[in-house]
Amino acid sequence: MKIHLKTLGCRLNEAELETWAQAFQKSGHAITKQAEAAQLIVINSCAVTQDAARKSRQLIRRIHRDNPQAKLVVSGCYATLNQEEAGALLGVDLVVSNKDKDQLVEKSISELNMDTMPSMATDPGETSLFTRGRQRAFIKVQDGCRYRCTFCIVTVARGEEVSRTIKVIVDEINELHQQGITEAILTGVHLGGYGSDLGINLSDLIKAILAETEIPRLRLGSLEPWELPDDFFELFHNPRLMPHLHLPLQSGSDTVLRRMARRCKTEEFSAIVQKLRTEIPHFNITTDIIVGFPGETEQEWQDSYNFIKQTGFGHIHIFTYSRREGTKAANLPDQISEETKKHRSRQLHELANTMKLAFFKDNLGLELPVLWEGYSIAQEDGSQQVFGYTPNYLRVSGIIKAGVSVENKTFKVKLSELGEDYIIANM
Repeated sequence: MKIHLKTLGCRLNEAELETWAQAFQKSGHAITKQAEAAQLIVINSCAVTQDAARKSRQLIRRIHRDNPQAKLVVSGCYATLNQEEAGALLGVDLVVSNKDKDQLVEKSISELNMDTMPSMATDPGETSLFTRGRQRAFIKVQDGCRYRCTFCIVTVARGEEVSRTIKVIVDEINELHQQGITEAILTGVHLGGYGSDLGINLSDLIKAILAETEIPRLRLGSLEPWELPDDFFELFHNPRLMPHLHLPLQSGSDTVLRRMARRCKTEEFSAIVQKLRTEIPHFNITTDIIVGFPGETEQEWQDSYNFIKQTGFGHIHIFTYSRREGTKAANLPDQISEETKKHRSRQLHELANTMKLAFFKDNLGLELPVLWEGYSIAQEDGSQQVFGYTPNYLRVSGIIKAGVSVENKTFKVKLSELGEDYIIANM
């Protein structure tokens, strides 16, 4: 049976798709990139905002409309928080909640009476890796979160923390590396909480991966800036652990952070950033910011803006706050007007672009190893414009001759000048 996998939302959702793809293939089924050619379609939905839930519903309807003959399985946060609604959508054959995600493949096969092809009908070494090309893969290391930030619905949808064992993770990375994967990205709902249920921590996992695999690049996904182990920072002296962290700040105002029930004050956040930048030159810190959280006064906004500017970030994901039923923040007083939120969002976007450009300029002249992707743009003279990423997650572009391939290769280039949204390298 041909199976198509689709996701909305976070990197964790993408990592889960990779796991399902391999499990389906080991059961004798084939993965297809064409939804219209599939006999089974699995959607990993999102509900981090009301807009994400709406997009999940739209995607389910569109997928069924485009391929009404395919059996349709829906999982993810939208399907978990709105199980009856998701199950009632036209074309949905099976809803698998987050707590049962590990059994999604088995449930799909058994409950939908899927006819399994002979086990040798698919190449056992062939994996999907359709989300990020063949050079990097997301690795789910844990699920769930013990904390309850007042704006977050994901902790409700994902449940309590559950960590995968070090052995299972190491084995998965080794298998992917054998198939040509060059970079592994560790993901989780609360990545910093890895091992809280196993008596170990994130540093233990990273050390084991560096010792027991030969994957050239190890990168960390979004990491809450608290509970970092004492020996965490020194791990970045190993050149295989990439010098980039996405540390969600959410606000640069301590009073807003208290209302959000965040567990890291601005002073503590600054100390983490300073330590990373002192330990590793050109370390890239990126972040998330929520604009217009309930009760955010003009002074709090100015304090937040000033702290963000003072800290400096390589990139900012900017979210305009929207009420999310089921969260504590939805019932907080003094909700901010849409006009004010839009104004503050515009201000922050301008600042974010300025800081990103400044970080680009700080890296000009450096010679850094770039992992090149398969994506390229043909030029008029027959050459190709190719793209890749430095260890500190700067997007780099270069020009190569026609007929030459650099996909999944890593080599040093000099970062020479600024492009539109990338740095141009001398190849």
